[in-house]
Amino acid sequence: MTPFSILLTTFLVVPLIEIYLLIKVGGLIGAAWTIFCVVFTAVLGAFLVRSQGFSTVRRIQSELEAGELPATALLEGVCLLLAGALLLTPGFFTDAVGFACLTPALRRAVIRYVLDRGLIRAHGTPGADPTPGPGHKTDQGTTLEGEYRRVDDDT
Repeated sequence: MTPFSILLTTFLVVPLIEIYLLIKVGGLIGAAWTIFCVVFTAVLGAFLVRSQGFSTVRRIQSELEAGELPATALLEGVCLLLAGALLLTPGFFTDAVGFACLTPALRRAVIRYVLDRGLIRAHGTPGADPTPGPGHKTDQGTTLEGEYRRVDDDT
């Protein structure tokens, strides 16, 4: 499947699932309680994303101070951003996926899977290409470090 077809399917299927679930839950507990649940999960999700986000920022800072590349912590920050967006989107399906993104063990397992499969390349992580130094060979040729000046600037 192409990325476009995946996005198209997602943007068509997810709203249909949300509408279905909102109608079913509204029929069971009533419209007022359904709205309350949707707003409550958004507020609770925002609080949880905020607290986990602060701890992730602290972990990124400590890893940087130790001279390490915080690739996993940065990807956890991306997952938390996605979780926040999903939790603020009204609906029960997106809330369930958002709360799943807030589960640290599940989040780290998904990040490890993505990195191991090479879906995202992060230098300094297992399974990723090492960061090349100066004068390294690339597909486009050899990279050299140095200084330059334009000849036409001297006139």
